Amino acid sequence: MDNLTMEAPVSFTERAVQEIRRIAQDDHIAEKGQWLRIGVKGGGCSGMTYILGFDQREEKDELFEVNGVSFVMNGAHGIYLQGMEIDWEDGLNSRGFVFKNPNASKTCGCGSSFAV
Repeated sequence: MDNLTMEAPVSFTERAVQEIRRIAQDDHIAEKGQWLRIGVKGGGCSGMTYILGFDQREEKDELFEVNGVSFVMNGAHGIYLQGMEIDWEDGLNSRGFVFKNPNASKTCGCGSSFAV
């Protein structure tokens, strides 16, 4: 279960990397034995919702590393997220992670759900 998969399906901007590291440090994620999890689940106004959070590693998870950020993903989710970029916005009108998914045929207004 420790195998690092070579090519990650997603990428992070430098701002996203900095914010993920800040959250992980502030919440003592490594001490809890948790990993950054990226994925999808059914729901949301467009059909699927992004998963981005810290969680325990599961049997079917694949392990990736991008720009020094290690994360896990259920291998079945890669088809929906291949080529996606995760960014962090910290402006007056918008604050949070932004998902730029080339596979999405439709997205909702808040950007947290999509259709393929």
